[in-house]
Amino acid sequence: MSAVSAAFLSTPPCAELHLHIEGTLEPAMVLALAEKHGITPAAPDVDAFAALYDFTDLSHFLSLYYANTDVLRDAEDFADLTRAYLRRAADGGVMHAEIMFDPQAHLGRGIPLAAVVEGIAAGLAGGERELGVTTGLIAAFLRDRPAAEADAVLTELLDLEAPLLGIGLDSAEVGYPPVLFRDLFARAASLGLHRVAHAGEEGPPEYVTGALDLLGAERIDHGIRSVEDSRLVVRLAEQRVPLTVCPLSNVRLRAVDSLAAHPLVEMMRRGLVVTVNSDDPAYFGGYVDDNYAALAAQFGLARDDLATLALNSVEASFASPDRKSAMRAVVEEWRTAQV
Repeated sequence: MSAVSAAFLSTPPCAELHLHIEGTLEPAMVLALAEKHGITPAAPDVDAFAALYDFTDLSHFLSLYYANTDVLRDAEDFADLTRAYLRRAADGGVMHAEIMFDPQAHLGRGIPLAAVVEGIAAGLAGGERELGVTTGLIAAFLRDRPAAEADAVLTELLDLEAPLLGIGLDSAEVGYPPVLFRDLFARAASLGLHRVAHAGEEGPPEYVTGALDLLGAERIDHGIRSVEDSRLVVRLAEQRVPLTVCPLSNVRLRAVDSLAAHPLVEMMRRGLVVTVNSDDPAYFGGYVDDNYAALAAQFGLARDDLATLALNSVEASFASPDRKSAMRAVVEEWRTAQV
């Protein structure tokens, strides 16, 4: 993305750091892939899907999420899904995306891991080549599955020479504390992989502390409940630990009552390194630019505020120093543009 074109976006050019590729599966693609593979989808048409998306909590969302994921069967499906996300993300100003995928969710339904990796890797390569969006791939392990299983899957990914940037931890949080995955994350660190972890979305602030101390997490995904622990807030601010916040997701999953009640502005005020992300945009009402726009409208955020959030995303990324420098320049061009 050129600085000139980026300057005229209504929301800032940025990096997206909290994105589950399976969560970009739009209803139209669900229906098309269901027809391709002879599967009965969760709803008969796009309009009918809307009625299924009034989630009561994380578990309710996950049940539909995994039902829809069943239409992803071969490498071509995963490549098409990845390309579709990157096209939409680039249109919204994403310059760099660090994308999570759930290998266990696919292995558990009999899909060869090689097909998953091949398809996503092809989509990522095409995105950089055709759209200029740089990318990284994070294997997110399901915390409600045994740690030994995750370790075995990591071994399989390594044997496949999957182009991994790092590992993460996602799915149902409550009842599955970080300590369960200490050995897995220590292994990842020894392999030179980056480490991120969902914590402090539904789970308590103690899960954030555990992710830092026991897992060596370099970023915290979500982390909104950190504000409940003043000592943790001070630590996160002093250590400049990035938080990949997903406002529209938090509202749709009822982690917060409304966007007006979201702690993001308070988090910024208290010196936390907050980034804005979309999480599972096909389910939560918006891609990353939609999240920025909603925040600006709700809280009256100025162009400088939005640029600060975007610069946080650049700094929090695992991109190379040269790539970060190039992206910072684009954000600063956007900040000062006369539009």
